[in-house]
Amino acid sequence: QVQVVESGGGLVQAGGSLRLSCTASGLTFDNYALGWFRQAPGKEREGISCSNWNGSRKYYTDSVRGRFTISRDNAKNTLWLQMNSLKPEDTAMYYCAARPYSSCSSSWAGVDDWDYWGQGTQVTVST
Repeated sequence: QVQVVESGGGLVQAGGSLRLSCTASGLTFDNYALGWFRQAPGKEREGISCSNWNGSRKYYTDSVRGRFTISRDNAKNTLWLQMNSLKPEDTAMYYCAARPYSSCSSSWAGVDDWDYWGQGTQVTVST
């Protein structure tokens, strides 16, 4: 029984920062690539970042590259997303995802590539 839970969302002004956390249970943490997705109202869920099993390979979508940083500590079964220089267009529900493979695939930004999902945490960036 795999459980993925993300937290850390909230309301922040433009230019501010938030750090999202994701914990997983029921899995061998270092056997999984992990990713972050977000979904704004009326839009499809989009992948924004992916980390391979040990954090040696990280990927970002263009909209967040340079502002967001993905990291993980397998000993703590925890994944983070540090979000800096937040913009109103970052407002969305943010989801943690896991796949039982060591690497991010070439299609990591698509939802079909992932097996397990958290419940989501809301990030709202005000102007």
